[in-house]
Amino acid sequence: MPPETQKIEMESFYRTHAYLVEHTNAPVRRDLMDEIDWNDRLIGIKGTRGVGKTTFLLQYAKEKFGTDRSCLFINMNNFYFSGHSIVDFASDFQKRGGKVLLIDQVFKHPGWSKELRVCYDRFPELKIVFTGSSVMRLKEDSSELRNIVKSYNLRGFSFREFLNLQTGTQFHAYSLYDILKNHEQIARETLSKVNPTDHLQDYIHHGFYPFFLEKRNFSENLLKTMNMMVEVDILLIKQIELKYLSKIKKLLYLLAVDGPKAPNVSQLANDIQTSRATVMNYIKYLADARLINLVYPKGEKFPKKPSKIMMHNPNLMYSVYPAKIEEQDVLETFFANALWKDHKVYRGDKNSSFLVDGTMPFKVCPEGVKAKNNPEVIYALHKTEIGRGNQIPLWMFGFLY
Repeated sequence: MPPETQKIEMESFYRTHAYLVEHTNAPVRRDLMDEIDWNDRLIGIKGTRGVGKTTFLLQYAKEKFGTDRSCLFINMNNFYFSGHSIVDFASDFQKRGGKVLLIDQVFKHPGWSKELRVCYDRFPELKIVFTGSSVMRLKEDSSELRNIVKSYNLRGFSFREFLNLQTGTQFHAYSLYDILKNHEQIARETLSKVNPTDHLQDYIHHGFYPFFLEKRNFSENLLKTMNMMVEVDILLIKQIELKYLSKIKKLLYLLAVDGPKAPNVSQLANDIQTSRATVMNYIKYLADARLINLVYPKGEKFPKKPSKIMMHNPNLMYSVYPAKIEEQDVLETFFANALWKDHKVYRGDKNSSFLVDGTMPFKVCPEGVKAKNNPEVIYALHKTEIGRGNQIPLWMFGFLY
């Protein structure tokens, strides 16, 4: 390619970058921004579709570089990359003084992991930060990157982030230890500014995905996003033929309709006309895509059959099958999703909903259900503003991240 043409094309990327950075306005500064070690040379940020990975990259560029041309954001959706390699682009960028290359949706580019490895080896002065789907198994599936990439997960909004956004507050996150030890004090401090129970139902219905801020129908938008998770993230990354798409979608629907319980794998195999082994593989893919959560007894994991399959977060329940929503299921889904980031959530026994980290039994109680107050169990109480002892307001678990 003539140098003049190359220069013009690179200028168009700089212009797009400048426009996007200038018009980026992240309503919530994500805590992950401070958790990442930005000194690493190859950083992968995974997350389910719709949680704000693109905005996160652009916010990083805006905060750290402004309009400095040493940082450049590119998206693998650009048709330019159907005819050019990441390696060639990175080489050209570095020659022009580039230091930090931000690559959005890297998995759209064939051979992306091999090319990132070449960039890592060939351009020691260049830092690459890329985003990808939660379905990607960076360390398991890509041997080229196993020992060199630092991987992070960006989640949807926590209830705390949603509350800060809706009320203009600046509540910070608490560890589970802090909550168990100091929940009464935390509740009093929080209630002096806002009553979280007034906002919890809105979060449960539409607060996990940042695109609720867009002036579009949230449920329609979420259904579209869920379809993209299956059609693009699962099929493309797992290299599944298009003809099996309808089976995966039907499986997700059946799991949602069944509610949180142990799957009848034989019945599901019969319903979508495939083998039991394939059903279990599809279930794993749906879990990787953050559409469902798999709850196991302590000590067990995939490929064993889970003791309960739940939707990944309560927003999904309202979009997939709103006709059959039990309050207890919604509250347990909220609780499990809040704990999942930093904790192991196992099946509880007859006295508890879940066993957290293999040692702490928790019981999620809806409004009006009196906790039996077994001293061995921690109770998460819905519609409770302030708790006492081992009885903790459910909303407070939304402050874990």
